Amino acid sequence: MRWKNYYFILFVVLFTANNTIFSQTATTTNVLKNKIEERTNQIKQLETEIKQYNGEVDNANKEAKTLESTIKILDLTKKKITTDINLTESKISKTSLTIEQLDNEIDVTLENIDVNKKAIINALKNTQSLDDSSFISMVLTKKSLGEMWSDFDDVQRIRDAIRDKTLALLQMKKTMEEKQGALKGEKNNLQTLKQDLSGKKKAVEYTTKEKANILSETKNKEQTFKVLVKTKEQQKAQFEKEVFEYESQLRYLIDPNSYPKGKSSILSWPLDRVIITQKFGRTVGAEKLYASGSHNGVDFGASVGTRVKNVLDGEVVGTGDTDIYRGCYSFGKWVMVKHDNGLSTIYGHLSVISVSKGQRLNTSDTIGFSGNTGYSTGPHLHISVYATQGVRIEKFVNSRGCKEAVLPLADIRAYLDPLAYFPSI
Repeated sequence: MRWKNYYFILFVVLFTANNTIFSQTATTTNVLKNKIEERTNQIKQLETEIKQYNGEVDNANKEAKTLESTIKILDLTKKKITTDINLTESKISKTSLTIEQLDNEIDVTLENIDVNKKAIINALKNTQSLDDSSFISMVLTKKSLGEMWSDFDDVQRIRDAIRDKTLALLQMKKTMEEKQGALKGEKNNLQTLKQDLSGKKKAVEYTTKEKANILSETKNKEQTFKVLVKTKEQQKAQFEKEVFEYESQLRYLIDPNSYPKGKSSILSWPLDRVIITQKFGRTVGAEKLYASGSHNGVDFGASVGTRVKNVLDGEVVGTGDTDIYRGCYSFGKWVMVKHDNGLSTIYGHLSVISVSKGQRLNTSDTIGFSGNTGYSTGPHLHISVYATQGVRIEKFVNSRGCKEAVLPLADIRAYLDPLAYFPSI
């Protein structure tokens, strides 16, 4: 009878080791799951609202460019960004709850691992003790051979239970490692969301300020607005002519083997929603080249406050704001990144810059938020791609309106067609 009690105790220890822990945490887990579900529903509703605002902004951008339509776009954009801020705050709340849930689950798993390890160790010690000292005693105390073999079967079942419990323990460790990986990902996501929230709040401030500036410059008169637009167009054309004439004289040493030839997906898209509004250069022979009067990059349609992502691992080599200099109709707020493969990219017309010179970036890290700074016919993102050897960041002293402005200037041979490096459309 003593052996039967012994086996029974071992089975109880092995199979009930973690039941108490699970029951203690079930209530907490359910509460967190319900809260996460609430945030998920909020996020879906806000995403629907933002989609509607995007449609309204797109339609407004198609209207004739008047003072009224410009103010309308700014008002719609402000509403959209404010809704986007609410969306980001909901995502932050959901991510924080998910982190709390994962922390709890990891703690439970660690406790289960500890309890099961102790149960297995105790069982192993007891079975070892049985092997060492009890075999002869078992044989001598049995009244029949059948009873003795029954006890041997019980010993084997204990060993099988230990083996199964060990396999379960290994699975628990694997599950814990997966949860720890998920926890790290959620914490990184939380950091990105908090950065986005800060940038979007600044984008709202920019939109409010831009509306005030336009109304102040035009004194709320349509005719004054038209004159202002025409003047800026003329100054922009003059600036582009100055840039092309200066860059045509540059003769930087550019090794054609120092950067990759055009190939799909070398660069990733800078926006989640890709709308190309103007392509690069013009075709000369069989190539797309930057020539006088043509475009030195690619423009993407993007309402103010849209997150702009880094297209490839690299280092921020410069940032600036040409709007500081009155009459300098260039990139506005810009960021330049030097990539590891011999290419460099510039991101222009931003409303918010989220990086600083010398900062190391991974692909898809936030560069800033799109805007309408510099000379721009409407909110958009401009990207130019260069052979790194052919571009420098310097003062444009040869310019009339931009003598003190610091910006990237390149040998015209250094301009590359961005669409040759982005994913196929």
